[in-house]
Amino acid sequence: MINPYKKNAKLVLSNGIVFPGYFFGASGTAIGEIVFNTGMTGYQEVITDPSYYGQLLTFTYPEIGNTGINFEDSESNINVKGIIVRNFSSNNSNWRSKKNFNQWLVEKNIIGLHGVDTRALVKILRSSGSMNGVITSENKTLESCLQIIHDTPKMEGLNLSKVVSTKQRYEWKDYTQTNFDKRKRYAESSKKLKIVAIDFGIKKSILNRLVSHGCEVLVLPSQSSLNDVLSKKPDGIFFSNGPGDPSSVSEGINLARSLIDYGEIPMFGICLGHQIFGLALGGSTYKLPFGHRGLNHPCGENNKIEITSQNHGFAIDQNSLSNEIVRITHYNLNDNTVAGLEVINKPIFSVQYHPEAGPGPHDSDYLFKKFVSLMSERC
Repeated sequence: MINPYKKNAKLVLSNGIVFPGYFFGASGTAIGEIVFNTGMTGYQEVITDPSYYGQLLTFTYPEIGNTGINFEDSESNINVKGIIVRNFSSNNSNWRSKKNFNQWLVEKNIIGLHGVDTRALVKILRSSGSMNGVITSENKTLESCLQIIHDTPKMEGLNLSKVVSTKQRYEWKDYTQTNFDKRKRYAESSKKLKIVAIDFGIKKSILNRLVSHGCEVLVLPSQSSLNDVLSKKPDGIFFSNGPGDPSSVSEGINLARSLIDYGEIPMFGICLGHQIFGLALGGSTYKLPFGHRGLNHPCGENNKIEITSQNHGFAIDQNSLSNEIVRITHYNLNDNTVAGLEVINKPIFSVQYHPEAGPGPHDSDYLFKKFVSLMSERC
């Protein structure tokens, strides 16, 4: 009997290196930037994080898929183009599991490649940097794969947020199902704070945490205008995570700049939203060699450390920010890149990491409470 998971496939890197393997999930060809995630858990949330749009994701953890797929943990309807794993489990066992991992990948049209030496691949990405590549289960020559890669634009300069952002405004009312902090849910409070969330590729877990902290959330498209936002009379404004090059998100940068100049409404940014704030404040961003993607990045300042969840390939250049306007509140302690900032004398702050912990540690959930406190002080 032929093993259905032993059909030949391959990964071709832009530098010409080929990793032979076998495909699972959907079949065909997927093109994108090859990146890696070091998390040991949460593969469903990671695969459905819109910040990975346009990328081929390598998992460093050696086996993926053994808990199957459930109906609660997907962060969005957006997903990666392809995944690369050492091994994947064709069987699944978990009390919440509703679908087989392979079946779900087929339904989502996500191409999987297994049987690859992911340690060797990650060493190449760490030394040479993230690069475009092709996963294919089709009979394509090396030359044709390299031509596809050559014709595919690099991540620099791509505004992908406008692709993944909602096209219509909507209200969000769900809250975090697991009461991990063992406190009375903020969502039960009678007083609700009105938040406008700008969607650059927002995750469900972020919206859930905002509602859990007692907020009414209206989500607007990434290309919303200043009038669109202010006409809703929000108590606070949130700028979300998202994919692509932050310097290309001109509509978001212009909106942030106008709102920062306005300066009266509390604002909170995460990941791409953090980078947009930095650009709106006169700073610049640059592409990291291989990015920060995992669940255990230490961030902090002055002997206060948080273990954080991260997923980004760009960073703010600290030297481009004016210390008369901006104070750096957090650094990534692995490489000293900017991980948090606040605007001096204005209720505006942002972090590069993901305090909603979808997946990841909950060290940074206090940032939602900080946002709520800034709004409550002004209501």
